Amino acid sequence: MITTAKRLETVQEYYFSRKLREVRQLISEGKPIISMGIGSPDLAPHISVIEAMQKALFDDKAHEYQSYQGLPELRKGMADFYKTHFNVTLDFNTEILPLMGSKEGIMHISLAFLNEGDEVLIPNPGYPTYASVTELVQAKVVFYDLVAENNWLPDFEKLEQTDLSKVKLMWVSYPHMPTGANGTLELFEKLIAFGKKHQILIVNDNPYSFVLNKNPISILQIEGAKDIALELNSLSKTYNMAGWRVGMVSGNKTLIDSVLKVKSNMDSGMFYGIQKGAIAALKLEKDWFEKQNEVYTKRRNLVFKLAEKLGCTFNKNSVGLFVWAKLPEGILAEAFIDKVLLEKHIFITPGTIFGSNGEGYIRFSLCVKEEEIQEAIKRFE
Repeated sequence: MITTAKRLETVQEYYFSRKLREVRQLISEGKPIISMGIGSPDLAPHISVIEAMQKALFDDKAHEYQSYQGLPELRKGMADFYKTHFNVTLDFNTEILPLMGSKEGIMHISLAFLNEGDEVLIPNPGYPTYASVTELVQAKVVFYDLVAENNWLPDFEKLEQTDLSKVKLMWVSYPHMPTGANGTLELFEKLIAFGKKHQILIVNDNPYSFVLNKNPISILQIEGAKDIALELNSLSKTYNMAGWRVGMVSGNKTLIDSVLKVKSNMDSGMFYGIQKGAIAALKLEKDWFEKQNEVYTKRRNLVFKLAEKLGCTFNKNSVGLFVWAKLPEGILAEAFIDKVLLEKHIFITPGTIFGSNGEGYIRFSLCVKEEEIQEAIKRFE
């Protein structure tokens, strides 16, 4: 019998891959499921983005292999995006690398910088892929706690008391997923100082900056950040292009070249038409974000009502694509969401999939139409 690699023993199938099979089964049985679990934007990209891709299909080079580094005008568009929205200057030839979604960047960065046995600081709660990829490359997960009492920010005093001698990389994500806690420039200054002091690569995963957030910031705004940090970004949530798979990683030339060594052995370039669409998206003005956030604000207000129906508490000042809500004391997250799924036919994400500090919390996605959220509220009346 053919056996799998030992690395597969360290990871499980992604929660949403497994749970959505259950949801699809219920739908096939005729159950009126309202899915509030996944942050997959249901809004469309701007018409100019779609038209740019359509037009590109007729270009002479549209169907050829593409550069591993993407079209120069795509990199230029990404650099302009950082300059316009974060006042960060990036050399589009050397300091920015387009990705097929930022999720692949997590793997590329891990393969580029981690050896077997290296340790990685991972937020608890946090995006599950940080831990699974760390395990897949045979590095060691070291969770650091994020708690509501500290506004879901790292406790640097506690981190300094940890043995950091084997830590090579630290994952952070602000605005934070799943809690919606916002970052600050002061936080980023502390992270850069911490990384430099201990020679730890700091990677900020930053896909939610423009969703319900009046003050988008980047870790690369901090002086000296390029010496020790990378930042991932994505067009998935910002421009409703989740299925297009367009992301980017930014940092100094040496770090980017290391990621490119991995990436160039993993794919044969991003489809030309998608790149052209992404270029058009990156040119959109501020009113694009404002109109999108008008929709999300209405949805979030309704989700607040739903959360209150469930007896939950939450922070109305959180940002991003989700509402992170605390269940009444003593209620376990997974048991609660399973009960709601079976009895009310509403799928909500349990906080525990993001780490042990997610116990007692649930997460609602805002990628749900207003009428569906209103229907969900009615099911609890």
